Amino acid sequence: MLSFNRKIATLYMLTFNFKRIFRARGVDRPFSYLVKAGYSGNMATRIVNSRVKRMDLPDIEKLCVLFQCTPNDFLEWTPCSHEVNPGNHPLAPLKRDETVVHLTQLLNTVPLEKLLAIENVIKQELGK
Repeated sequence: MLSFNRKIATLYMLTFNFKRIFRARGVDRPFSYLVKAGYSGNMATRIVNSRVKRMDLPDIEKLCVLFQCTPNDFLEWTPCSHEVNPGNHPLAPLKRDETVVHLTQLLNTVPLEKLLAIENVIKQELGK
């Protein structure tokens, strides 16, 4: 029975992808950022290198508060190769591509006269 469970564990892959949230939030030095937020050097290294296999709920909540996100924002699902229709699976929204919003970099290329209009669009989208 144990070997069967190990086989299943290797077929489905739900992992942490912290690099995605670091890029999306413009965190260029994630190790320093996490240490300043109160994480130990060891834990910060594991998070930065995505070597975290499990986390307690209070730790997940702390990261969510720190990055203003939900746990889904740093979880990633890689469906197994024999999955019939992974697009219909409830985990499908956690299937990520390599594209990450680089809003800060993008905004640095916008002419100053257009920034106010972009700010207004963002505020309207966020309901503020």
